[in-house]
Amino acid sequence: MPPQIGTILTLISGISWSLVYIELIRRGFKDKTYGMPLFALTFNLAWEFLFSLVFRNNGDVTLQTIINFIWGCFDIVIAYTYFRYGREEFSQHADAKWFGTWSVAAFVVSFAIIYFSAVEFGANWAPIYTAFAQNLMMSVLFIGMLTKRNDVGGQSIYIALFKWLGTAAPTVLFYASTGSKLVLIFGAGCFIYDALYTFLLYRKFQALGLNPFTRHPMTMDKVITATALPK
Repeated sequence: MPPQIGTILTLISGISWSLVYIELIRRGFKDKTYGMPLFALTFNLAWEFLFSLVFRNNGDVTLQTIINFIWGCFDIVIAYTYFRYGREEFSQHADAKWFGTWSVAAFVVSFAIIYFSAVEFGANWAPIYTAFAQNLMMSVLFIGMLTKRNDVGGQSIYIALFKWLGTAAPTVLFYASTGSKLVLIFGAGCFIYDALYTFLLYRKFQALGLNPFTRHPMTMDKVITATALPK
C-alpha cells in the first residue's frame, strides 16, 4: 500500500474516532449519563495510554502514537461522565455500594490484559490484535447498552456512523499492510455489528418519534420543512 494511502486511512480513523469521543462527551453531559459501556471505556483507556506512552514500536513517535494519546485524553473525560452519572444506573441492577469496586476492578483487569498482551506479543503485533479484538467487543457492548437501557440517552446516530467508519478504515489499512486473516475477521465482525447497531439505534429513534439526525420530534421536523418551502 502506498504510504500516502496509509496516512489517509490513519487520518480517517483518527478523525472519525475523535468525533465519536467528542459526541460521547457532549451527549453524556447533555443527557446526564455516560455513552460508552464500562468495559469498552476501560479497555480503550488502557490501550490508548499504554501504546502511546509505554509500548512503542522501536520507541518511535508516529502519527498513530499522537492520535492514541489524544484519544486517551478524550476518554478521561468520558470516564468522568461514567463516574459522575453511572452510579444511578448501576443501582438499578446491584447495590450502589459496589459501584466503585466494580468500576475500579474493570480498570485494573483491562490495563493488566493490555499490558501483558504487549509483553507477550510485542509492541508491533499487540496493539493491532488487541485494538481489533476490543473494537469487536465494543461493537457488541454498544448494542447491549442500547437494548438494556431501551432509550437513546448518551447515544447518537453520529456516534454510530463515525464509529463504523473509524473501524472500517484501519481494517483496510492493516489487512492490506499485514495480510493478517485475523485482522480481516475482527474487522468484518466489527463492520457487521456496527451496521447492526446503527440500524437498531435508527429504529429506536423512530420508535421514540424522534428524527435520528436532529433528535427533534418527527412532527416538528415536518413543520420546519413545510415552512421552509417556497410559497
